[in-house]
Amino acid sequence: MNVHIREIQFTDADMWDAYLHSHPQATLYHLYGWRNVIEKTYGHKTYYLAAIKDVPSKPFSIQRPTIQSSIIEHPVSSIQIVGLLPLVHLKHFLFGNSLISMPFFDLGGILADDEETEQALLLHAIRLGHQLKAGAIELRHAQTLSCLDSINLTNSVFVMTRSHKVRMLLDLPDTSDILLKSFKSKLRSQIMKPMREGLIAKIGGLELLEDFYKVFSINMRDLGSPVHPVKLLQHVLEKFTDYAKIVVVYKDNKPLASGLGIAYKDTLENPWASSLREYRHLSPNMLLYWSMLEYACKNGLKLFDFGRSTPHEGTHKFKEQWGAKPAHLYWYYIALNGQQISDEPTGKPRFESFIACWQKLPVPITRLIGPMIRRHIGL
Repeated sequence: MNVHIREIQFTDADMWDAYLHSHPQATLYHLYGWRNVIEKTYGHKTYYLAAIKDVPSKPFSIQRPTIQSSIIEHPVSSIQIVGLLPLVHLKHFLFGNSLISMPFFDLGGILADDEETEQALLLHAIRLGHQLKAGAIELRHAQTLSCLDSINLTNSVFVMTRSHKVRMLLDLPDTSDILLKSFKSKLRSQIMKPMREGLIAKIGGLELLEDFYKVFSINMRDLGSPVHPVKLLQHVLEKFTDYAKIVVVYKDNKPLASGLGIAYKDTLENPWASSLREYRHLSPNMLLYWSMLEYACKNGLKLFDFGRSTPHEGTHKFKEQWGAKPAHLYWYYIALNGQQISDEPTGKPRFESFIACWQKLPVPITRLIGPMIRRHIGL
């Protein structure tokens, strides 16, 4: 049975997600719904590739309507997904031309039943990249991509792996009481401090989006980073109604911290979390994270993903104090233009002047022009 690659359309979305639910390495960001979210928000062209096997099923029988009836057996075949790869095409004359799985998030990449299928999907992606005149393909994995050890690439295709970033993962017990008791006394005191200061946390959906975005957009300006449009968060909440929740921490009805958690399988992902620097002395971020952890425990989830960090930096240490453990990310950069890729990770030093200028802009301006820039930045 030969594997062939085809692009999955909306009518096959349930079949795509069914494969994910049965695959042990499937992540939230492989779900078909992200195609709708990204296309609807940013208009990027997407290519959702599936590896298909035609599987003959048991024959079915037809009885001929004759006096001496005889049975005719007809084989029936059905398609079976044995691998998949979601790709998003980001193309801009300044920011480059790339196929990414998945942009804006930590994970994505190839899922497959075996190495042969991995190879088939990767080679198809490379051919697609050449057709689109893309300079590179980026695949974001939580595990190593084994097919790269045996695949035959042309002299004009170069592969480079970056694993300098980690996810910070916390195993969750059966109850939040057990989790709280497992923390050191200093951490428990930090969690209780915002409660003593009169801060409260609310968990909900679209009704909290405006307050979430107030904090989010200010925090992104302070970080010197263009912000996603509020429409992206709205589309996430609408598409993943059963998965996504907003948490907002208030002081006297003023939002001071906010986060968005999305549950998939046994994990609560936290792709976006923010707090206002001027209220840092009240520790609203401690109540924010505790509320998400408490929610995860109450809903039977077993893992909390604090998100991407650079080891030994501030955010890494913050997440580490909760007991989170690092798990390396493997981001593969496949150059299609014959140019070697630098093994130096791109980071803030390269954009220091831009960051400094952005931090001085009024927040309403960053909300207006930020999304026009952010749509082209795959990180």
